Amino acid sequence: MYLFTSESVSEGHPDKVADQISDAILDDFLRQDENAHVACETFVTTGLVLIGGEVSSRDAWVDIQNVARRTIRRIGYNKGEYRFDAESCSVLSALHEQSADIARGVNRETLLEQGAGDQGIMFGYACNETEQYMPLALMLSHLLLQELALIRRETPSPMPYLRPDAKSQFTIEYEDDGTPVRIHTIVLSTQHDEDVERDRIEADVRAILLPRLLQKLPARTAALFKGDYILHVNPTGKFVIGGPHGDTGLTGRKVIVDTYGGNSGHGGGAFSGKDPSKVDRSAAYAARHIAKNMVAAGVADRFMLQLAYAIGVASPVSVFVNTFGTSHSSMSDGQIAARIRELFDLRPAAIIRRYGLTNPIYLPTAAYGHFGREPYEQEVTLIRDGKEVRRRIQFFGWEKLDCTDLCRKEFLR
Repeated sequence: MYLFTSESVSEGHPDKVADQISDAILDDFLRQDENAHVACETFVTTGLVLIGGEVSSRDAWVDIQNVARRTIRRIGYNKGEYRFDAESCSVLSALHEQSADIARGVNRETLLEQGAGDQGIMFGYACNETEQYMPLALMLSHLLLQELALIRRETPSPMPYLRPDAKSQFTIEYEDDGTPVRIHTIVLSTQHDEDVERDRIEADVRAILLPRLLQKLPARTAALFKGDYILHVNPTGKFVIGGPHGDTGLTGRKVIVDTYGGNSGHGGGAFSGKDPSKVDRSAAYAARHIAKNMVAAGVADRFMLQLAYAIGVASPVSVFVNTFGTSHSSMSDGQIAARIRELFDLRPAAIIRRYGLTNPIYLPTAAYGHFGREPYEQEVTLIRDGKEVRRRIQFFGWEKLDCTDLCRKEFLR
């Protein structure tokens, strides 16, 4: 038996506030110019938003102040007593033009020969612990906070004292063969109004939040809540000072929350605020898509794919696979990796085209994880050639199970 833990943070966590502002700005550039190159970093603290980075666009003009305030307002920081709110915070922009040296490596006469926007390693991962092909502890951590946010926004709310900042953590007990046995420990820290006792919050978590979470879980996951789990709610006793007033926030500081909760490797590159020419983002999405389809096809119970790129070079310099001894294929992990390189076009331009990554699809990714989300299509307004057009675009396209037949055919002969 062993224990494994993953955490998540809410959309009101200061680092996630920064991520969402960065991705909202990216979306506004892409809404006007699908060829815009953006690397946008955000810093938030008491009463202040500072936005910096590099942008290259011929057609787009973005009202940075308006986008930042709109994003903060949507998250729920709308009261002066929070010491960080959409109407009164200062918004400073230090965005400047993208480096010409980087642009040389990315821009090519032939689109498919577009080089990677930087060197680096990216990981994709999937497992069969959940219906989303994601690690169990991480998915539960995300889902608990998503339900808490729904409760906070209800009118009237059954937990009316909730504020936007929150963190969750699940510890799962496993058999030695990797089979989850039960929920061992749940930790929830949620920001709240003054003069609300911790005992009331814990009682509401037990009576309102956890039952609502359980109702939305599949039977096999709900059965792991056996009633003997340890529950820690606001372990310090008080969490009134939170959000960017309680702690500074920075874009890209929650990369493990964004990805696989510590179950997989991570190359170190963040996602939010980066346009898809940055393989930190686009190649990580492609790697997840392949890993998820491989597990869904039954090729392995756990599957990790590493891709590595050199700046200015289109094709990956290496492709690595680890099935952790759970493969059901007659091929070795090395042979699987070689075949993946042949089957899937992993050049940045091909990845961007496949998943529609030049569309404004990124704000929804900036809280509750980039992976394990339900893919959907939505009609949005774009500006093309100076005119507004309505188009239906794909969100979370890298989560689609559209290659399972191919994976079965190629790897389960």
